[in-house]
Amino acid sequence: MGLKPDRWIKDMVRRHGMIDPFVDAQVRAGAISYGVSSYGYDMRVADEFKIFTNVRSAVVDPKRFDAASFVDFRGDVCIIPPNSFVLARSVEYFRIPRAVLTICLGKSTYARCGLIVNVTPFEPEWEGFVTLEISNTTPLPAKVYANEGLAQVLFFEADEVCEQSYADKKGKYQGQTGVTPPRM
Repeated sequence: MGLKPDRWIKDMVRRHGMIDPFVDAQVRAGAISYGVSSYGYDMRVADEFKIFTNVRSAVVDPKRFDAASFVDFRGDVCIIPPNSFVLARSVEYFRIPRAVLTICLGKSTYARCGLIVNVTPFEPEWEGFVTLEISNTTPLPAKVYANEGLAQVLFFEADEVCEQSYADKKGKYQGQTGVTPPRM
């Protein structure tokens, strides 16, 4: 890296527009923290959610996902039903440089409440709003707060650029703008 990790992130944002909007310090005042952290970036969850419902008793099939399995919701607080999940999106738009890969992990504040955040890696040259999957593993309803921290993104810079980036292979989730359900 050469630079201290938090300075490296700030430099990459300046040079590549890697995160927009970008918060260059950790924000905590009355909120679940977000912004630059020691070795990563704590991203926020937007106020757009798709709440999974089993009202139609559909079979979950990643090859033929029925969008009617979700109820759209917009608000400052999303209630996730017991033993269920929601899809949401990040507040931040990411542009990953060709020599960078990320791993994203849920914040401990939510994990300690039984909420698990799952996000696949952001591949080199992927860009878009992040679709976040938030699972409520508890037998009780659980709250998620919009515009507050939800997950930490860790950045890994390679010594060389990859042969084929996400943009090169025209990945199906490139440039996603809203909460994006599974695609084939």
